[in-house]
Amino acid sequence: VHDKVREAAYNLIPDSDKRQFHYHLGKALNSICDGKDVGDIIFLIASLINHGKEWILRDEELSIAFAKLNMKAGKRALDGCDHKTAYSYLEAALSLLPEDHWENHYDLSLRLNFLTSSAANSCCQYDEAEQILRRGLTNARCLDDQLPSYLLLSQILQAQGKVNDVYDTCSAILTELGESIPESYTLCKSSEMLAETFKMYEELGDKWLKGEKTDDKTLHTTLQFYNVIGLASLFCKSFSMVVYFTCKAVQLSLYRGLCESTPLTLLQFTSIVTKDDNAVLCYRIAKNALSLQERFDVAAQVPELYNNFYGRFAWRFEPFQVCVNNLRRGFEIGFSSGNNYVGLLCALQVIKTKIITGSNLKSLLNEIDYYLHLLKTFQITRGINLMINFRETVSVLIDKGQATSIEAKAAFGDLNDPGNRLRDVFYFHQAIQAYWSGYTERCHHYIEKYLSVVGQVVRLSTFQMEFYHGLNSIDKYRGKNTFKCREIAGNCISTMREAAANSDWNFTNKLCLLEAEQQSLSYNHRQAIASYDAS
Repeated sequence: VHDKVREAAYNLIPDSDKRQFHYHLGKALNSICDGKDVGDIIFLIASLINHGKEWILRDEELSIAFAKLNMKAGKRALDGCDHKTAYSYLEAALSLLPEDHWENHYDLSLRLNFLTSSAANSCCQYDEAEQILRRGLTNARCLDDQLPSYLLLSQILQAQGKVNDVYDTCSAILTELGESIPESYTLCKSSEMLAETFKMYEELGDKWLKGEKTDDKTLHTTLQFYNVIGLASLFCKSFSMVVYFTCKAVQLSLYRGLCESTPLTLLQFTSIVTKDDNAVLCYRIAKNALSLQERFDVAAQVPELYNNFYGRFAWRFEPFQVCVNNLRRGFEIGFSSGNNYVGLLCALQVIKTKIITGSNLKSLLNEIDYYLHLLKTFQITRGINLMINFRETVSVLIDKGQATSIEAKAAFGDLNDPGNRLRDVFYFHQAIQAYWSGYTERCHHYIEKYLSVVGQVVRLSTFQMEFYHGLNSIDKYRGKNTFKCREIAGNCISTMREAAANSDWNFTNKLCLLEAEQQSLSYNHRQAIASYDAS
C-alpha cells in the first residue's frame, strides 16, 4: 500500500520537473549526510544529484563538490570490486569538472583521470581507457605524474596484444628514468649477465632478504616497467633481450634494496631463466620471493605472482594439483580486483596444466567454454586464440572433434613465418591430438616441428613433448629396435629422470612408463612388468 501511495504521489510531479526533483532531493540528503560515513547510501545520493548536471555546471563550486562526491562513490564501488558501477560514477565525475579543471584543480583532475581509466580498463572499455589516459598524459605537468598512467597504458596495450607498442612505451619511459636500453643483446652477453646475476644473489641474498624495505620510490617504478617490458619482449624480441631485462631488474633490486616490485621481479626472472642446471637455485629464489608477500602489501600483485610461479615454474617442484589450485585462485583474485588480463592468463595455465596432467574431458570442455566466453567478453585476442586451440584438442580427444566446429589453425597466422611466436603452440596441440588418435607418423612429425621452433624458455609443454616423443618413437620403431629409436628413448628417459629428481610426484610415473616401454622393446619382459607396475 505504501509503495502505491509513493508511486501515486511521484506521478503527480510533471515529467519536466522530475529531474530537478531528484536533484534537489539528492542535495538535501547530501547536506544531511555531509561529513558522515554513509556507506552504500553514497550511491543513492550521487545518482540523485547527477540528475541535475545542467544546474551543477552553472556553479563551479558545486561542480567541484559533486565531482568529488562521484569520485568518492566510484572509489567505494572499486573497493567493492564493482567496476562497471565505479566507471559510471567516475565518468560522471569527469563530466562535472569545469573546462579549466586541469589549470585550477590539477590534483583532483590527475587523480580522477587515472581512476576513471582504471575502471574503464576493468570493464574492457579499452579504447575509452586509452583516450582518457592520453588526455591525462597530455595535461600532466611532470614525468612523476605521468608514470602511473604510462604503466596502466602499457598494461592495456598488453591485454590487446600490442606488444610492440608496449615495448616502445616502456623503453621510452625507462630511458627517461635513466636506464640504458640496448638495441640488441648477444647470447654470449646474456649468458655472462645471467651468471653475474646468480653470483650477486648468492653473495647478497640472505642479508639482502632480511633488509628493510627501501624508501626509493623510483626503484619501485623502474622495476614495474622492467617487468612489463620483460614480458612484452618475450613476443617481439630475442631471448637474449628477455634475459637482459629480467637480469637487469634483479640486479637493480640487489643494488638498491627491497621494494613492493621485488617479489614479481624475482619470480619473472626465475620463470624465464630456469634450466636443469640451475633449477634448484631458482626454486630457492622463487620461494624467497613468495615469502616477501608477508612483509609487503602486494595483494594486488597476487595474480601476476601466481601466474609466474605456479604457471611457469613451480611444476618442476610442486605437485600439479597445487599449481592448478593456486592458478585458479589467481584467476579469481584477478577478476575480483579488475586485473582481468592476468586473471585470464592464470586460467589459460589452468587449462594447459589439466590437459597435460589429465582431467575429466567433458568437464574440462565446459571449463574451457566458460573461460573462452570471458576472453571474448574482455577482447583478449591472444588468449582467445590459445583457448580455441585447447578446445579443439579436448574435443578431438573426446570424439574426434564432433563436439565443436572450431578450426584452431586459422587463429595462428602463417605457420611458415619464422617470426610467428605461436607456431610451437600449434605444433604442441597437433602432436597431442595425433598421439591419442593413433597417428604415429603424424605425431612424430609435429613433435619434431615443435622441438625445432620452441624457444629457450623451458616449459612444462616441452617436457610433455619429450615424454610423447619417447613413447611415440618406441611405437614407431617397434619390432625394428633401431639405433634412432634407442637414442630418442634414451634421451627422453634422461630428461624424465632429471625432472623426477626434483618432483617425484609429477614425473616418476612418466619415467617408469618410458623405462617399461624401452625394456619391452628389448624383450626384457620381467623388468618391463616391474616398471609398468611402478608407473
